[in-house]
Amino acid sequence: MSKTIYPLESTYNLISREEEKIYKPPRYISRFREQVKHEKQLNKASRKTMGPLKVHVPSPDKYLLKHSKEPRLPEKKPFSYGYEGHSKKPPVPARTDHPPMGVHTKKNFVKSNAIENIMAVPRKPQPAYIDTRNGDKHLLENSGLVSKYIKKKDYGQTPEYLQQRREETRREQEEYNNCVKERMKQGAMKQLPEEERQQILQGLKKNWDELYHQFQKLPLVTDTASKKNRKEHLEMKMKQLEKEIEMMERYKIICIANN
Repeated sequence: MSKTIYPLESTYNLISREEEKIYKPPRYISRFREQVKHEKQLNKASRKTMGPLKVHVPSPDKYLLKHSKEPRLPEKKPFSYGYEGHSKKPPVPARTDHPPMGVHTKKNFVKSNAIENIMAVPRKPQPAYIDTRNGDKHLLENSGLVSKYIKKKDYGQTPEYLQQRREETRREQEEYNNCVKERMKQGAMKQLPEEERQQILQGLKKNWDELYHQFQKLPLVTDTASKKNRKEHLEMKMKQLEKEIEMMERYKIICIANN
């Protein structure tokens, strides 16, 4: 059975119809077309790829000579120091000049040298040590075997920078204590008792020990996001507790608002 489908017959198909013309929109032309053409002509060089039509052939008389294209040194000029007319050395004596004659000394060089050597103080040999059987010598001063630093004047004394830091810390503590006393006089703050401060300090240390115990139970490998987040959370809490413990231990006088 044929599967071809034919259109339905109708008398309207016998009526002639006008062909519908398809109108296309006008082609797009850029408004910068003329400018681009002009710039292209300006940048275009004649005979850029193939070269000129005729090449000027050199004359047979002007053939290539040997070493003609090698770089040449500048012409040799006479050397001068730059101070013509001003000589550094004295002039050579003339033939008519006579050297000074008849100048003698009465010094006995043999006797004077002997006296200087007899009266000279002998040099002390530098202390050294030998560390090989071949007799290799090294200075004993830099070996660390000589008590060198304990003989200094400032040995065993506190360095100046530590004294300055200690003085700055003491001054800051005094300023803080004075500020706290003024606040307490005004009645806006009250001093935290020493027993309560110790209790708070012990409680902070106990909390830190618990967090540290939990931190030690964490796995070594943080391969998941939850493990990583838990580790970062514990580290952040421990750092915060360390700051608070340091503050409580550093300041002996702590004031709180008087509500």
